[in-house]
Amino acid sequence: MGLPKSVVIYEVGPREGFQIEDGPISTNDKVNLVNGLSETGLTSIEVTSFVSPKWVPQMADAEEVLSQIKRKDGVSYRTVYLNIKGLHRAYQNSVTLDGVLMLTASNMFSKRNTNKDIKEALSTIPSWIQAYKEYKIPVEQIAVMAAFGCNFEGDIEQKRILDILRQTIQMAQENGETIQKIKLADTMGWANPQQIKNMIYMIRNEWPQIKILLHLHDTRGLGMANAYAAMEEGVNEFETALGGLGGCPFAAVKGAAGNIATEDFVFMCMELGIGTGINLNLLIENASVTERIVGHSLPGHLLRGGLLRK
Repeated sequence: MGLPKSVVIYEVGPREGFQIEDGPISTNDKVNLVNGLSETGLTSIEVTSFVSPKWVPQMADAEEVLSQIKRKDGVSYRTVYLNIKGLHRAYQNSVTLDGVLMLTASNMFSKRNTNKDIKEALSTIPSWIQAYKEYKIPVEQIAVMAAFGCNFEGDIEQKRILDILRQTIQMAQENGETIQKIKLADTMGWANPQQIKNMIYMIRNEWPQIKILLHLHDTRGLGMANAYAAMEEGVNEFETALGGLGGCPFAAVKGAAGNIATEDFVFMCMELGIGTGINLNLLIENASVTERIVGHSLPGHLLRGGLLRK
């Protein structure tokens, strides 16, 4: 299809990045980072998650962070929630709520992450739709974790992804909802560029009207190559993390690189003439601040290589 003229970037670093850190991150540091990111031109920031502090203690201050950030017009502040109780908490804290139906393509990882296998997770879809209806939130998106492979289960057949999508889209239709976007997450960094292209083709072949959003990890060094392959197919929505923060605390790859780094992805887009609307210098400054917050180096390349001086 050719490269897009512009891309939409959803920043997930403050949530996905900090959830995996060993040491505690102060509420004040989280707030200051989100405030800094709000000034870069980013239009969507994933701030925190409403999960049990027993399992993810780094997110125990979710309400405090959301109550203290300085909200900027034109910026959506989002959160993650894995159960309906978390959705209720999110609604009470004035965040942008998307009607997302979340599933995982790996039975083993689904059990570790949500204590439900795929079949059990699919059985909860009607109750999720009903919960969204209570808040008058249209259900428009499906998110599939571990969509390209799993450290516990190995390769994931693309047929399984399509089966999950078919069942979920049908349940949404039966409840009067229309899916408009599919998010595919390479949660443990198993994808390669050809696999990305194949998956995009298969989804578009069956649902040409549905947009695709990618959440890519750089666990094994293919994150940016996968992003470029997707852009070649016309995909223009990506979730990224400042400095390459992130990774899942239940993915058994401790110490591996996290998401593709926001500043590296923005740099690539700039070099290719693809618009982002983001101030790259400010983004790098915030990535440098993030390194000081977490107390260790981050895998983002521009933090070391800097910008080109043409």
